Amino acid sequence: MRIATWNINSLRARMDRVLAFLERHEVDVLALQETKAKPEQLDLTALQDAGYEVSAHGLNQWNGVALISRVGLSDVQTQLPAVPTYPEDETGVVEARALSGVVGDGLRIWSLYVPNGREVDHPHYAYKLRWLEALRAEGERELAADEASRTVLVGDFNVAPRDEDVWDMDAFEGKTHVTEPERSAFRAIVDAGFADVVRPDHEGPGIYTYWDYQALRFPKKEGMRIDFVLGSPAVQSAVTGSFIDREERKGKGASDHAPVVVDLDF
Repeated sequence: MRIATWNINSLRARMDRVLAFLERHEVDVLALQETKAKPEQLDLTALQDAGYEVSAHGLNQWNGVALISRVGLSDVQTQLPAVPTYPEDETGVVEARALSGVVGDGLRIWSLYVPNGREVDHPHYAYKLRWLEALRAEGERELAADEASRTVLVGDFNVAPRDEDVWDMDAFEGKTHVTEPERSAFRAIVDAGFADVVRPDHEGPGIYTYWDYQALRFPKKEGMRIDFVLGSPAVQSAVTGSFIDREERKGKGASDHAPVVVDLDF
């Protein structure tokens, strides 16, 4: 089974790219982030005609996540348990940042769009850390209930766990994505049992999944590695290969993220 994750930066704007990507790489399950639409605003006809089931979760023109599967899609959940609201007061809502379902031979896949954090002293940063803690707690709960659980946490984590995951650490001094609290929150998810299943085959500086549209970041190779596939032990042992499709960042109308693809054999 081939799974992939991609921050698409508007599904309505890039439906053609999604369809072409699914066909070109024969993807069985695709998790999308930043779909930027309510489900009723999405025309899913072409995906359904291609044999895919789709579940989408979105509240407005921001955030939004989706799952696209041609190997079944059941037991869909539209939010993490105990996830905080934003703002974290009586006006807050649970944002559309998480969606999970069971696909294939009992694999639970979570499509995740972790909050950006904005600035270190911004309330969104504290919200981000609590959001990551809710994700860790859910992963830990899943494995405590069944240590053989086939669970994969995929998506845009908005964290660069290592210095090599950004083109220049000096450029990020005092900024989000690389702070120790964010990295500690990411490591806590890994320590709960969810390993990065892509990095072992694609390790080292210069391997990125995101390049800002501004300042010619992509041609300058000034990127960040912030999109991940974190698998439970049962998933880790099933990985047969992986790749980052950097070509999808090229051309007119590209997302600012590249898809991350993993092959599994249970």
